Amino acid sequence: MFFDIGPIKLIALVVLAVVIFGPDKLPKLVAEVMGFIRKVREFSDTAKEDIRKELGPEFKDFEFEDLNPKTFVRKQLATHGEDFGLKEIQEIKNGFSKDAADATAAVRAVKADPLGRIDMEKPAQSPPLQAGERPPYDLDAT
Repeated sequence: MFFDIGPIKLIALVVLAVVIFGPDKLPKLVAEVMGFIRKVREFSDTAKEDIRKELGPEFKDFEFEDLNPKTFVRKQLATHGEDFGLKEIQEIKNGFSKDAADATAAVRAVKADPLGRIDMEKPAQSPPLQAGERPPYDLDAT
């Protein structure tokens, strides 16, 4: 609910507040707390407006949420993603994956042939499993 406070805890807090402050002082206390929260919000909004005014018109779309690093990076990648070379990085990654798959196939071919001959024309395939047979367990791969 509010700040991970469930309904039972919220009721317990209300009962505790009534016991501590009494039913006659509790409405006055709530009004004072609400007034304090209102003043803090007004101060925060005024400070934000002053900062925007001082930054000038070139920062008209500046949002204070952008100061969070995750939000900033997400926004920059969405608008300038191609400028950062992300496509090239993805292509390189895909090339490495393909090369690694080819190398794995070559190693399997060497293991399959006792004389060490490698048939580069067809990829190495493991023999099909029989019904109920468990696949081989590779300690190096885990």
